[in-house]
Amino acid sequence: MKVGILTGGGDAPGLNAVIRAVVKIGDAWGAELIGFDDGFRGVVEDRWRRLTIADVTGILRDGGTILGTTNHANPFTYPTPDGRVTDRSALCVERIRSASLDALLTVGGDGTLTIAHRLWKLGAPTIGIPKTIDNDVAETLSSVGFDTAASVATEAVDRLHSTADAHHRIMVLEVMGRYSGWLALHAGLAGGADAILIPEIPYDLNAVAAHVAKRASLGARFSIVVAAEGAKPRGGSYTVLASGTAAASERLGGIGARVAATLEQLTQREARSVLLGHLQRGGPPTSSDRLLATRFGARAMRLAAERRFGTMVSNAPPDIAVVSLDQVAGRTRLVPSDSDVVAAARAVGIVFGDEPSLGGAVSDTTMAVGGLQQ
Repeated sequence: MKVGILTGGGDAPGLNAVIRAVVKIGDAWGAELIGFDDGFRGVVEDRWRRLTIADVTGILRDGGTILGTTNHANPFTYPTPDGRVTDRSALCVERIRSASLDALLTVGGDGTLTIAHRLWKLGAPTIGIPKTIDNDVAETLSSVGFDTAASVATEAVDRLHSTADAHHRIMVLEVMGRYSGWLALHAGLAGGADAILIPEIPYDLNAVAAHVAKRASLGARFSIVVAAEGAKPRGGSYTVLASGTAAASERLGGIGARVAATLEQLTQREARSVLLGHLQRGGPPTSSDRLLATRFGARAMRLAAERRFGTMVSNAPPDIAVVSLDQVAGRTRLVPSDSDVVAAARAVGIVFGDEPSLGGAVSDTTMAVGGLQQ
């Protein structure tokens, strides 16, 4: 058996753990393993290398990916040096065939997995492995990299508490997530934030300001807000840093600064924003991500041996399940507004900006619980 592997999209902690698992299992089976450089760009440009045990020794704990990755190498809209795009999908399939691959394991988020699905429809033997710190891949409870990113963001919230308290400030932490709020929700709840803003629940900052004022009346000297980069005001739109093109998606960002400036005006209290940025992607993976990555790699190799293409491995506790890429491609896993995590956050007094800004359903008792939770 000859198996190829690539890592596409943004980097995430745990990618190297997936590669390691695939190579170690392949070596034990006597299979030949090759890795494509820089995601699908390596396939289109025929850049690959054989992978051996020596290549993966010691990489379990390393962040990043030894194969490299890129966000701008979709073979269906492949960028050219003169700024145009061209369809290189047929060439991509031919490269896979000429390499005599029995299977191509594609490790990535919704973009990479959608490409894998389309290539499978063209005859390529693709198998998907979900990876994203945003945790927005459909049909899996979690993806490689999410637990580490949530842990880093939670630590950031922990650290902001002390400086916010010392200066009696409102601190707004902007985290990644694109159009889903999983990262902000988990980090905000785990870190004890006072407000969480996510794309799935459009916010009214008057409600957040009222919560900050209530906390102050109860003796709290600071407030912490965690904002997903894709959060948007009620009736408003996303905060966009760069518009999308045929070859690249739009870049979100800047919501933290906007929220801090508005809250400062509404509350007359000093507010600062912190952009966590790519720190969320870096560093060693947590034990949970190492375990998930290894289990995903092992299950994907079994699928390759069984020639079950057009599929994706999925975290479906207590098992690693298998789903069709038909169920995944083009879909985004969003936070249900009635999820138990959202309900738990509301129960401990965290607001989402959709509460009445004056009186109403948010009782003094609920506010007191949230105001004194630190």
